[in-house]
Amino acid sequence: MNPEDPNEEQRASAEERARAGRPAPEDEGETVEVEFEHLSLEKRGHVALLTLEREASLNTLDAALLLELATAFDLVEGDAEVRALVITGSGRAFAAGADMHSFADVRDGFAGRDLALSGQDVMNSLAALPLPTIAAIDGFALGGGLELALACDLRVASAGAMLGLPEVTRGLIPGFGGTQRLQRLIGLARATDLLLTGRMVGADEALAMGLVSRIAEADARLGALELAELCARNGPVALGLAKEALMRGLDLTLAQGMEIEADLFGLVVTTDDAQEGIAAFFEKRDPEFRGS
Repeated sequence: MNPEDPNEEQRASAEERARAGRPAPEDEGETVEVEFEHLSLEKRGHVALLTLEREASLNTLDAALLLELATAFDLVEGDAEVRALVITGSGRAFAAGADMHSFADVRDGFAGRDLALSGQDVMNSLAALPLPTIAAIDGFALGGGLELALACDLRVASAGAMLGLPEVTRGLIPGFGGTQRLQRLIGLARATDLLLTGRMVGADEALAMGLVSRIAEADARLGALELAELCARNGPVALGLAKEALMRGLDLTLAQGMEIEADLFGLVVTTDDAQEGIAAFFEKRDPEFRGS
C-alpha cells in the first residue's frame, strides 16, 4: 500500500479487477437470472439498464432495495458482455431519498453508524465498477437518491429534474457518501451551499455547477442510454483503466497521479484490445474489442 494515498485500500479491489481485465464473452456463461422485487435489470446490447421500481414511494431506498442493488451490481460486473450501466427510476422520481421508515427508530449511535456504512458499501460497489455508469435523472433525485447518482460516473438529467441533499431539513446529515462525493464533484463552496441549506436545484443550475453532466433533449433515460452506447463502443479494459486513473489520482499530487497514469498506460498497451484498436486505425475500420 502507498502511505501517501489514504484511499488506496478502498480502491484495491477495483484495481485488481481492472488489471485482470474483463474476460472475453465466450469465456463466461450467460448471466444468472435473478428475480428482483424492487428493481428490474435488463440488457440492451452491451448496455445494462437498471430501473428502480418502488414507484409508490418515489423509489426511496430501503434495506431490501439496497440489498437488491448490491446483487444487481455484482451481476453487471460478472457479465463480460456488459460495457456500460444506466440506472433510472420508474414513475415521477429517480429516487426521492432513503426510506424514512428504515431509520425512524434508530436511536443508538452504533446502529446509526452501521446503517450509514451499509449504504456506503452499496454506493462504493457501484463506484468501483470497472465500466461507465450513468444515472438517468427524471424527477426527484434527493438524499440517498442523489447519493446513488453521485456514485455514478455521469449524470444525465431531464429538464424537470430536481436534485438536492435535504437531510438537514429533517435534523439529519447525508450518510451514504453525499458529504464526501458532492464536494469532490462540484467543489467545497457549492457543496457547502447545498448541504447547509438543504435546498433543491433544477437541471439548469445543476448543469452549471457540474452536478449533472448533461441535460437530455427528451427524457433522461433515452439520453443516458445514448451516452452509454457511445461509451460502450470503446475498449472495455481501457474504460476500466481510465476510471482507475481518475479515481486513484483524485486525492494525490499531480506528480503522483502522473505516475499512476504511466503505470496504467504501460498495462493497457499490452492488451489485445489495444492491438486491435491500433490495427483498426491503420486498416480504416471499426475495432472489434473483446475485453482482453
